[in-house]
Amino acid sequence: MDATRVTEQPTSFERPQPGVDPADPRGALLRSQAPAPHAGAAALPAQARSTGETPSGTSVPPSDGAGPEHSQPAATETDTHRPRPTPEAIPAQPGLEPERSGPGGKERRTGQVTPPGRPTPMRRDGDRLRFVGAATRRIARGIDLDEIVMGLCRATVPTFSDAILVYLRDPLPVGDERPTGPVVLRLRRTDRIPEERDTESGFQPVLQPEPSELSALTAELCEVLPGGALSEVLRGVRPVFADAPAARAALPELLGEDGESVIPGGQRAILAPLRGRRRVIGAAVFLRRPERIPFEADDLLVAAQLATHSALGIDKAVLYGREAYIADELQRTMLPETLPQPTGVRLASRYLPAAETARVGGDWYDAIPLPGSRVALVVGDVMGHSMTSAAIMGQLRTTAQTLAGLDLPPQEVLHHLDEQAQRLGTDRMATCLYAVYDPVTHRITIANAGHPPPVLLHLGGRAEVLRVPAGAPIGVGGVDFEAVELDAPAGATLLLYTDGLVESRLRDVWTGIEQLREKLAATAQLTGPDHPPPLEALCEEVLDMLGPGDRDDDIALLAARFDGIAPSDVAYWSLEPEEMAPGKARRLARSALARWDLEELTDPVELLVSEVVTNAVRYASRPITLRLLRTDVLRCEVGDDVPQLPRLRQARHTDEGGRGLFLVNRLARRWGATRLSTGKVVWFELNQG
Repeated sequence: MDATRVTEQPTSFERPQPGVDPADPRGALLRSQAPAPHAGAAALPAQARSTGETPSGTSVPPSDGAGPEHSQPAATETDTHRPRPTPEAIPAQPGLEPERSGPGGKERRTGQVTPPGRPTPMRRDGDRLRFVGAATRRIARGIDLDEIVMGLCRATVPTFSDAILVYLRDPLPVGDERPTGPVVLRLRRTDRIPEERDTESGFQPVLQPEPSELSALTAELCEVLPGGALSEVLRGVRPVFADAPAARAALPELLGEDGESVIPGGQRAILAPLRGRRRVIGAAVFLRRPERIPFEADDLLVAAQLATHSALGIDKAVLYGREAYIADELQRTMLPETLPQPTGVRLASRYLPAAETARVGGDWYDAIPLPGSRVALVVGDVMGHSMTSAAIMGQLRTTAQTLAGLDLPPQEVLHHLDEQAQRLGTDRMATCLYAVYDPVTHRITIANAGHPPPVLLHLGGRAEVLRVPAGAPIGVGGVDFEAVELDAPAGATLLLYTDGLVESRLRDVWTGIEQLREKLAATAQLTGPDHPPPLEALCEEVLDMLGPGDRDDDIALLAARFDGIAPSDVAYWSLEPEEMAPGKARRLARSALARWDLEELTDPVELLVSEVVTNAVRYASRPITLRLLRTDVLRCEVGDDVPQLPRLRQARHTDEGGRGLFLVNRLARRWGATRLSTGKVVWFELNQG
């Protein structure tokens, strides 16, 4: 074996270890097994570099060949530059880090001079592997599209390149959908090393790069022509140098007419297609300045890794964005956009998801106007807070609205909801609280299905947890629900909520209910005993009671301020279904308007009351009810025992009737008809002046 060859390619097992006694058994394992050099050839000294210098920089005279090839110094000599071996371990080996530059600061492979402080290019596979690992971790931290693209830019500039341009398809395809139309790339982001930070004194990689003027020099939109040079490069997927024939033809198409000025000569630009799971979704251009060391062939592998991880991350971000959009739309359609404004009650609501990444859940609230100026207040909670829970919640909410339109008692509504939940599945569990408020009688009827009890805040500031039978949750089946009727005094506020407001890992539900009661009482003290707190501010104060660890579940909140209707503003009569009933109804309405100083409404009210009562007398078999309500508008309600609802139709010229509802539709501010369990109510409203 040639001794010179052994010396030029030493391994860690062939190098002599400084400070090790040749007689030491551990040192014997580290001795070189290479033969002695040829006669007449000077052997390299131990641990000497190819420059003939020791690690300390002092020259070592050549050996005379009398001693062994790896001789150790005398025991009396001391060398402070040689590290001592660590006990019970393999001695430390200095000089394992190979030099990257030769004499005069020149880089060995290119011969270019590297100024002090400038970053040297990655020359070893270990450097590239460490960089790719750190860069992919930074890219993977992003969730949405902007975070991933920014992660790619921040990871590559300035460590890998001096500037970067990222182009993405516009619009980005989602999942398996097939885009239609031409492929258009849009410049999404550009980053570069700022000029003021790139001085002769050295580069400072700790400072973050800033967006540059590259976007002004390159085209913002690029249409990829089928069969063109850019299309071929993107189809090939692999990164290419800018001076390659395919890239030279593709870059002008990508960057535009003025974009070629940003591409330096030589191998200082890489065009890397971004391919997702199924198709190419963009391209990235990595740039180095002319004074920098050009890219090498191994840098194409680095660019390929960066492009692959970025494209897959963008694909996932687009899918996540679509799911978030679907979740938002689902939540928006399942919950009421706006609350109604029924007579005698004011409403406010809040909804908070359990997490920002899962913005849907099974909590819902609703307010449904009922005949007779009543309003149904509903709050419910389906088990879980996923999209499945939201879909079930939507079905139950729709069922509740339908049942409310039939004017069923609260306990009957919960009974039918329980049957609907069982039809949806055996594991479809939910809690619900259904209440009906009557502003005329100032009473509220409540039925509960395993839901936390409501809290009533009185006008004087006292907060009371209402005693409502808990009942079994919806979906259990085979259980009865019980309703209770309670006073709802004017000025009081009823708070309906889900368990996410009062229950968490840090507190049980009854502790949370007591804290809620105390919070409401403390808030009411701020406005005094004669003025209830504003509803919107009250909802915000209630949500402020949540601590850092109290957001384990969705939260739905519905607050109702009971204003009621004063008895002096209500006129009520019962009429027999006879021919004289319309005339009697006109006289009663005229007297009520005179008592309320609303004589200017006498003519339209008499006309409309006469038409509606006449239609009721024609089909009714039981007494007819007539009620006038004076609030911000004048409301008239006529009830009978016929469940069939009237329909507006266009009467022909030869018809003798059929024009009553046409007059109501033209003269009234609003009108409608609602089916009751005992018949129906036809109502209309008129403005008071």
